Amino acid sequence: TRSLLGVFEEDADAISNYINQLFQAMHRIYDAQNELSAATHVTSKLLKEYEKQRFPLGGDDEVMTSTLQQFAKVIDELSSCHAVLSTQLADAMMFPITQFKERDLKEILTLKEVFQIASNDHDAAITRYSRLSKRKENEKIKAEVTEDVYTSRKKQHQTMMHYFCALNSLQYKKKISLLEPLLGYMQAQISFFKMGSENLTEQLEEFLTNIGTSVQNVRREMDCEVENMQQTIEDLEVASDPLYLPDPDPIKFPAHRNLTRKAGYLNTRNKTGLVSSSWERQFYFTQGGNLMSQARGDVAGGLVMDIDNCSVMAVDCEDRRYCFQITSFDGKKSSILQAESKKDYEEWICTINNISKQIYLSENPEEIAARVNQSALEAVTPSPSFQQRHESMRPAVQSRPPAARTSSAGSLGADSASLSALSLDSLVAPDTPIQFDIISPVSEDLPGQAKSSGQSGRRTNPFGESGGSKPETEDSILHQLFIVRFLGSMEVKSDESPDVVYETMRQILAARAIHNVFRMTESHLLVTCDCLKLIDPQTQVTRLQFRLPNVVLYATHQENKRLFGFVLRTSGGRVESRQTSICYIFESNNEGEKICDSVGLAKQIAFHAELDRKASEKQKEIDRVKEKQQKELNKQKQIEKDLEEQSRLIAASSRSNQSSTEGQFVVVSSSQSEDSDLGEDGKKKRESEA
Repeated sequence: TRSLLGVFEEDADAISNYINQLFQAMHRIYDAQNELSAATHVTSKLLKEYEKQRFPLGGDDEVMTSTLQQFAKVIDELSSCHAVLSTQLADAMMFPITQFKERDLKEILTLKEVFQIASNDHDAAITRYSRLSKRKENEKIKAEVTEDVYTSRKKQHQTMMHYFCALNSLQYKKKISLLEPLLGYMQAQISFFKMGSENLTEQLEEFLTNIGTSVQNVRREMDCEVENMQQTIEDLEVASDPLYLPDPDPIKFPAHRNLTRKAGYLNTRNKTGLVSSSWERQFYFTQGGNLMSQARGDVAGGLVMDIDNCSVMAVDCEDRRYCFQITSFDGKKSSILQAESKKDYEEWICTINNISKQIYLSENPEEIAARVNQSALEAVTPSPSFQQRHESMRPAVQSRPPAARTSSAGSLGADSASLSALSLDSLVAPDTPIQFDIISPVSEDLPGQAKSSGQSGRRTNPFGESGGSKPETEDSILHQLFIVRFLGSMEVKSDESPDVVYETMRQILAARAIHNVFRMTESHLLVTCDCLKLIDPQTQVTRLQFRLPNVVLYATHQENKRLFGFVLRTSGGRVESRQTSICYIFESNNEGEKICDSVGLAKQIAFHAELDRKASEKQKEIDRVKEKQQKELNKQKQIEKDLEEQSRLIAASSRSNQSSTEGQFVVVSSSQSEDSDLGEDGKKKRESEA
């Protein structure tokens, strides 16, 4: 029996080892299925979020977005099928084999241990019983040993029967535990494939076929583009071979001496001590009348020096070749730079010289700056009358005093009750021409508008390092700069309601959409207490200038706060006998309300400044009147004093004549004696009294 039991136990151990390995394999299938379901769900989620991504070079590809959305929908359905498959595998495959492993096999091990303990107890009881003596001396001990043998033998027999029964049952449970999980796995897979066949319809197959065709087309385009790029690379390698030399032959590659723009790498000298210095390689470029530099990794360049009217010369520096020095026009700032080759060295010197001379030795410096940088954009849809309207934007000699502002949107004294009665046709004429771009800065100055002697016509330097004459707006209290993009302008009939601005925005945006006009001119809007200026961000040329008293209305869009506009009231226009109103519309970087608030603040400051100026002039007039009255009063007092003195002298003279008639001789004698005593001064006094 024990030999047969050993065979059964060995078989049970083999079953246990095999089942453990099979359990691990099935558990890997279950884990992989769960991971596949989770990964499929994450993939579907990422495909849905493709339209929210902002790729720097991607652009808006609606076809790609819709295709990925379709794929996301299908993959999401597959993810649901995989989730159902995971649940079925857990119930039909993992549960039976886990039950067999955790319940049946552990039961065999437990019964084996109990049987081994019962067998050992029985052997110990038999050993004690065999040692009993033949003499009948202790009946009590004999009875105890006999009872112990009975109990242990009974326990061993019962345990053995249960253990043997479990071993016999294990042969059947082994078959069940192997077949049930496999049956559940196959049924789950069949159910999964059925769900997949239901989801993968003919329409989806057609979709996949179209996508496969598109992929092949894209691959062919890529191969063609790669071939073209390879050919271009080969051509460039052949053409650029002489340029790989750091200092090419000046005869084959002569320097261009008429350049007005230049960019390239230069070494700049930085002082690190009294006698020591270091050299740093940076990218330099000219922008208008400025020399800019940009270190590697920087987003944008920074100002190095204002090269308007500067001086440049070749210098010897630390035994280095191709060095030159740039000195600002006031001599306060200088920079020593080193070029890589003689060609670059000569071109940099000539370019800086050309820019300096063209900017300041020409009659119209703004026109030269615009031509140097080539940043004056042409109008997309120019209006024939826009030039006339622009020339009439300058205010007349007598401008209307600014009215009190009551509307939060920027209306000047507009009544809300009368605004609702205005129709759209009364605000903007339907056939009014629209200007989609501002005019070139070259034609900014009006004919008949001469510059004052204190103004040099120099462009505005945004970095504040210019040493020339100060611009007109430098004394202004308020200076605020905003980045704006010009959308369009048109003449309006009314300037009493913010609805004028809203309707102008609507018509300009609609016209841009109809004519496919997407180009916008970016400018810097400078708000001061005197005027509004549109400045070219590259050349710093003032494109347009609006006097603040002429800006009678301004407002932001009711929904899109990036849009704002203002109405400019000017004298003249297409009909010289009446004033015209032109509405300008701009787009900003979410600063529409801020710009309107800034314009409102500027008008308030200008209004109070005008009141203070008038009060000061009135006080000066009062002081002049008081001073004049005081002068008249002093003059009257002086006349009265002179008359009183004359009357006193006349009375004294009359008394002297009367006394001389009574004793002339005595008086004469005494007077002669007195004259001799008084001397010369006394005589003169006597004569004056006489």
